[in-house]
Amino acid sequence: MPFLMTFGDSNTHGTPPIVTRGEYHRFAPGVRWPHVCWRALGVGWELAEEGLPGRTAQFPDPVMGAHMNGQDGLKIALQSHGPVDVLTLMLGTNDVKARFSATPQAVTAGVAGLVDIALSLEMQARHGGFQVLLICPPPVAEVGPIAGEFLGATARSRGLAERYRDLAAARGIGFLDAGEIIEVSPQDGIHFEPEAHTTLGLAVAEAIGRL
Repeated sequence: MPFLMTFGDSNTHGTPPIVTRGEYHRFAPGVRWPHVCWRALGVGWELAEEGLPGRTAQFPDPVMGAHMNGQDGLKIALQSHGPVDVLTLMLGTNDVKARFSATPQAVTAGVAGLVDIALSLEMQARHGGFQVLLICPPPVAEVGPIAGEFLGATARSRGLAERYRDLAAARGIGFLDAGEIIEVSPQDGIHFEPEAHTTLGLAVAEAIGRL
């Protein structure tokens, strides 16, 4: 039975666009893009959703905690689930926050670390080999109640897709540029509306079929 694990941040978790800071909400399973993808893949697939709001590709967060660093999180996830057949990675949105001051090159370096963890001999052997699909999140829009945390993030996030694409090609893994098919919500400039979840989930299923 093929096994899909989706590793990411709040947009993989299913966080709706933020209206009021500090309130926790989550879309229902049928709305979230990992579930849309899972259903589109067809009967027989298993799914593990590994989306953590605030997760970065590489940075411990001084506000949200050191566990936001996706490097250790990915190791834990890959040792908790499986055997995995397909892993999707979609991170980078939180890395462009103002407090990290990370260039597109630095963000891509963090994502490269995640890819290398996934492709390591240890992890590949543990799962009997698995495919990786790298997804570049759509660019950030500096609007809404959390815009201050993302000062300058629009320009930084627009520099990610080309670099992620090159990284995927260099590592021989799949790639999907989410920014080509969806946009962030105008409500908070970070999260996805339900329609975007549907579009992305279907596109990820198609991309998995091409791996």
